[in-house]
Amino acid sequence: MKRYFAIVASVVCCIGSIAAADCTEDHVHLSGAWGSARFQVEVMDDAAERARGLMHRPHLGKFSAMLFVYERERPLSFWMKNTLIGLDILFFDGAGRLVNIRADAIPGDETPLRSTGPAQYVLEINAGLAAALKMGPDTVLSHARLAGGEKTPGCV
Repeated sequence: MKRYFAIVASVVCCIGSIAAADCTEDHVHLSGAWGSARFQVEVMDDAAERARGLMHRPHLGKFSAMLFVYERERPLSFWMKNTLIGLDILFFDGAGRLVNIRADAIPGDETPLRSTGPAQYVLEINAGLAAALKMGPDTVLSHARLAGGEKTPGCV
């Protein structure tokens, strides 16, 4: 399993650094002192979509993620009810700065997983990937939705 995440981490970092950070709706870019990564995303931006999230899905592709977009920053809480796959849940503020990571969320667990401060964006990726990439507190999210659609630092 460790070897799998090491391979995934090196491939994601290479893809992230080679690909132009164009910040489209269907991709997010994460960057920090650890390097960078690019994920294909589904955007959940209304209450019904956010409530459904990744429930009942049997898998999440290696370079796929789900981005939850909220109208404003606020304390957020997620749970894993009806979620079949382990996830890392990354909370970001309105500027795309990492607030905190809830790593290795357990499938089906109904324990609330809270942001440690106000957050506006939440990214769900496969469990263990944040640690495999060595993401730290300096991690920044770049996406077309941040800053009212303006280009964010990771966008070209």
